[in-house]
Amino acid sequence: MRVISQRYPDIRIEGENYLPQPIYRHIASFLSVFKLVLIGLIIVGKDPFAVLGMQAPSVWQWGQENKVYACMMVFFLSNMIENQCMSTGAFEITLNDVPVWSKLESGHLPSVQQLVQILDSEMKLNVHMDSIPHHRS
Repeated sequence: MRVISQRYPDIRIEGENYLPQPIYRHIASFLSVFKLVLIGLIIVGKDPFAVLGMQAPSVWQWGQENKVYACMMVFFLSNMIENQCMSTGAFEITLNDVPVWSKLESGHLPSVQQLVQILDSEMKLNVHMDSIPHHRS
């Protein structure tokens, strides 16, 4: 970004989040709540399988015997899945509200040289368009 700021001091660089599809946002929200409920059940020692009339699986028994490890595992695994659901990998570049690069479309990030070349051509095009006389009807 330093190269861009030095070459184009008047360019304003902004970053923002690109929201994932609604289904992934809902999955991440559900996992966030489910994680807290599961950690609470592990800490309290309440067997949710008994309420359902089922025998507790061996992983639940292990979690009851190793509460700290079980809570940490639930927390980190859930966070990993939540982050994966919320990550879009988007890297979109616009200049004067005109899209000039999209990682979602191209599948990769531009190199610094590509980015400078894109901005150079867009800036030249903008200067050329500004120099064309506008006629009023």
